[in-house]
Amino acid sequence: MSDEPRADESAGAAASAPEPGEAIVSADQLADLQRERDDYYDRWVRKTAEFENYRKRVERERREQADQTVVDLLLELLLVLDDFDRALEVDAANLDAYRRGVELIRSKLQDVLRKRGVRPIEALGALFDPNLHQAVAHEPSGEHRDGEVIAELRRGYMIGDRLLRPAMVKVAKS
Repeated sequence: MSDEPRADESAGAAASAPEPGEAIVSADQLADLQRERDDYYDRWVRKTAEFENYRKRVERERREQADQTVVDLLLELLLVLDDFDRALEVDAANLDAYRRGVELIRSKLQDVLRKRGVRPIEALGALFDPNLHQAVAHEPSGEHRDGEVIAELRRGYMIGDRLLRPAMVKVAKS
């Protein structure tokens, strides 16, 4: 037996192997593959457009919801402003009644803020925390601990767990 292929074997192998430049698939198979490719491309283009439309719609709805939240808050604040306007029109001859009216307006404003999740920071007597307080003055004091807040010059507020505005404070120095 020799290592060289027989003539009939090499002829069969040559018939089954494509010649260079000869098509591997038939014209019908190629047309089917091209249609399938075009179908997948069309689906991809449509899904991409659908996703882009979805993204734009969600963004628009988010903006509208944020705008509506602002409008709702402003409407509540306008009610408080109306109360201040009425208070300014009243003759302040009876200072006690006038003070009670202003206290009611303040209470109403605090309720609006509380409904929105805003709460004051209790600073007086607490140790200075740079995450919650803004020190604007230091004062030597023998009665207070070093770093203790001894005066609140402007109240600070939190909204949920986030700082809305730091409390402006005076801090004791030993």
